[in-house]
Amino acid sequence: MYIMETILNWKGGLFKNTYEIFSEDNQVGKIKENTWSVAAAGELNGKKYIFKTRGFFRQKTLIIDPLNNDIIGEINFHTWMTKATIRIRDKIFNWKYDNWLNTKWSIYNPEEILIHYSGSFLKGKISTSKNEELLILTGLFVINYYLQSTIILLVAVLLPVWITIIS
Repeated sequence: MYIMETILNWKGGLFKNTYEIFSEDNQVGKIKENTWSVAAAGELNGKKYIFKTRGFFRQKTLIIDPLNNDIIGEINFHTWMTKATIRIRDKIFNWKYDNWLNTKWSIYNPEEILIHYSGSFLKGKISTSKNEELLILTGLFVINYYLQSTIILLVAVLLPVWITIIS
Protein backbone atom coordinates (compact mmCIF):
# COMPACT_ATOMS: atom_id res chain seq x y z
CA MET A 1 0.00 0.00 0.00
CA TYR A 2 1.39 3.41 -1.02
CA ILE A 3 1.12 6.17 1.54
CA MET A 4 0.96 9.69 0.14
CA GLU A 5 3.66 12.05 1.35
CA THR A 6 2.51 15.45 2.59
CA ILE A 7 4.71 18.46 1.89
CA LEU A 8 4.21 21.61 3.93
CA ASN A 9 6.16 24.86 3.91
CA TRP A 10 6.67 27.23 6.80
CA LYS A 11 7.76 30.82 7.15
CA GLY A 12 9.10 32.45 10.26
CA GLY A 13 11.78 34.90 11.16
CA LEU A 14 14.47 35.79 13.62
CA PHE A 15 12.40 38.48 15.29
CA LYS A 16 8.92 37.24 14.45
CA ASN A 17 6.81 35.47 17.05
CA THR A 18 4.78 33.48 14.50
CA TYR A 19 5.56 30.56 12.23
CA GLU A 20 3.04 30.23 9.41
CA ILE A 21 2.47 26.81 7.83
CA PHE A 22 1.37 26.44 4.20
CA SER A 23 0.11 23.65 1.97
CA GLU A 24 0.88 24.89 -1.53
CA ASP A 25 -0.18 28.56 -1.27
CA ASN A 26 -2.86 28.08 1.40
CA GLN A 27 -2.11 28.81 5.04
CA VAL A 28 -3.15 25.71 7.01
CA GLY A 29 -1.61 26.49 10.38
CA LYS A 30 0.65 28.52 12.61
CA ILE A 31 2.51 28.62 15.87
CA LYS A 32 2.28 31.94 17.67
CA GLU A 33 4.33 32.73 20.73
CA ASN A 34 2.87 35.04 23.32
CA THR A 35 5.38 37.87 23.51
CA TRP A 36 5.59 38.29 27.28
CA SER A 37 5.05 34.71 28.42
CA VAL A 38 6.49 31.24 28.07
CA ALA A 39 3.52 29.94 26.11
CA ALA A 40 2.74 29.40 22.45
CA ALA A 41 -0.46 28.47 20.63
CA GLY A 42 -0.29 26.09 17.69
CA GLU A 43 -2.90 25.25 15.11
CA LEU A 44 -2.76 22.97 12.09
CA ASN A 45 -5.71 21.84 9.96
CA GLY A 46 -8.11 23.16 12.60
CA LYS A 47 -6.51 21.24 15.48
CA LYS A 48 -5.28 23.51 18.29
CA TYR A 49 -2.70 22.99 21.03
CA ILE A 50 -0.92 25.08 23.65
CA PHE A 51 2.78 24.75 24.53
CA LYS A 52 3.75 26.03 28.02
CA THR A 53 7.39 25.98 29.06
CA ARG A 54 8.25 25.45 32.73
CA GLY A 55 11.46 25.51 34.73
CA PHE A 56 14.62 27.56 34.56
CA PHE A 57 17.74 25.41 34.27
CA ARG A 58 16.03 22.15 33.32
CA GLN A 59 13.16 23.33 31.16
CA LYS A 60 10.36 21.24 29.78
CA THR A 61 7.30 22.18 27.82
CA LEU A 62 3.81 20.92 28.58
CA ILE A 63 1.51 20.23 25.63
CA ILE A 64 -2.08 21.15 26.47
CA ASP A 65 -5.39 20.47 24.75
CA PRO A 66 -7.15 23.87 24.93
CA LEU A 67 -10.62 22.32 24.66
CA ASN A 68 -10.46 20.82 28.16
CA ASN A 69 -7.13 22.22 29.46
CA ASP A 70 -5.74 18.66 29.84
CA ILE A 71 -2.00 18.04 29.64
CA ILE A 72 -1.61 15.57 26.79
CA GLY A 73 2.16 15.53 26.53
CA GLU A 74 5.50 17.11 27.24
CA ILE A 75 8.78 17.99 25.60
CA ASN A 76 12.05 17.45 27.48
CA PHE A 77 14.98 19.39 26.05
CA HIS A 78 18.47 17.91 26.16
CA THR A 79 21.30 19.94 27.65
CA TRP A 80 23.35 20.45 24.48
CA MET A 81 20.36 21.63 22.40
CA THR A 82 20.69 18.88 19.78
CA LYS A 83 17.91 16.52 20.84
CA ALA A 84 14.55 16.45 22.59
CA THR A 85 12.24 13.74 23.88
CA ILE A 86 8.54 14.12 23.18
CA ARG A 87 5.84 12.25 25.08
CA ILE A 88 2.29 12.42 23.76
CA ARG A 89 -0.12 10.47 25.90
CA ASP A 90 1.58 7.05 26.19
CA LYS A 91 3.85 7.34 23.11
CA ILE A 92 7.48 8.47 23.08
CA PHE A 93 9.07 10.25 20.12
CA ASN A 94 12.50 11.77 19.61
CA TRP A 95 13.57 14.98 17.92
CA LYS A 96 17.11 15.44 16.57
CA TYR A 97 19.21 17.39 14.13
CA ASP A 98 20.14 15.37 11.05
CA ASN A 99 23.17 17.38 9.91
CA TRP A 100 25.96 19.39 11.52
CA LEU A 101 24.67 22.68 10.05
CA ASN A 102 21.39 22.19 11.97
CA THR A 103 19.38 22.85 8.80
CA LYS A 104 17.73 19.42 8.79
CA TRP A 105 15.96 17.70 11.65
CA SER A 106 13.45 14.94 12.22
CA ILE A 107 11.01 13.35 14.61
CA TYR A 108 11.26 9.60 14.90
CA ASN A 109 10.33 6.61 17.03
CA PRO A 110 12.27 3.34 17.33
CA GLU A 111 10.67 1.96 14.16
CA GLU A 112 10.85 4.84 11.70
CA ILE A 113 11.42 8.50 10.94
CA LEU A 114 8.00 10.10 11.00
CA ILE A 115 8.63 13.70 9.93
CA HIS A 116 11.51 15.37 8.07
CA TYR A 117 12.16 19.11 8.38
CA SER A 118 14.62 21.34 6.55
CA GLY A 119 15.23 25.06 6.58
CA SER A 120 16.64 28.01 8.44
CA PHE A 121 15.12 30.51 10.84
CA LEU A 122 13.33 32.23 7.94
CA LYS A 123 11.60 29.39 6.08
CA GLY A 124 11.59 25.68 5.51
CA LYS A 125 9.90 22.51 4.37
CA ILE A 126 8.19 19.64 6.20
CA SER A 127 7.65 16.22 4.64
CA THR A 128 5.74 13.38 6.23
CA SER A 129 3.65 10.37 5.35
CA LYS A 130 1.85 10.61 8.70
CA ASN A 131 -1.11 12.89 9.32
CA GLU A 132 0.07 13.95 12.77
CA GLU A 133 -0.74 17.62 13.25
CA LEU A 134 0.52 17.69 16.84
CA LEU A 135 3.88 16.14 15.96
CA ILE A 136 4.34 18.54 13.03
CA LEU A 137 3.67 21.52 15.31
CA THR A 138 5.90 20.09 18.04
CA GLY A 139 8.85 19.79 15.66
CA LEU A 140 8.54 23.46 14.72
CA PHE A 141 8.14 24.43 18.37
CA VAL A 142 11.36 22.61 19.31
CA ILE A 143 13.40 24.24 16.53
CA ASN A 144 12.08 27.67 17.54
CA TYR A 145 12.92 26.95 21.18
CA TYR A 146 16.49 26.00 20.28
CA LEU A 147 16.94 28.99 17.94
CA GLN A 148 15.78 31.40 20.65
CA SER A 149 17.98 29.70 23.25
CA THR A 150 20.98 30.04 20.94
CA ILE A 151 20.28 33.74 20.36
CA ILE A 152 19.95 34.36 24.11
CA LEU A 153 23.20 32.49 24.73
CA LEU A 154 25.03 34.47 22.04
CA VAL A 155 23.76 37.77 23.44
CA ALA A 156 24.79 36.75 26.97
CA VAL A 157 28.29 35.87 25.76
CA LEU A 158 28.85 38.65 23.23
CA LEU A 159 27.25 41.60 25.04
CA PRO A 160 29.98 41.82 27.73
CA VAL A 161 32.64 41.56 25.01
CA TRP A 162 30.99 44.33 22.99
CA ILE A 163 30.63 46.56 26.08
CA THR A 164 34.31 46.01 26.88
CA ILE A 165 35.32 46.93 23.33
CA ILE A 166 33.33 50.17 23.22
CA SER A 167 34.34 51.25 26.73
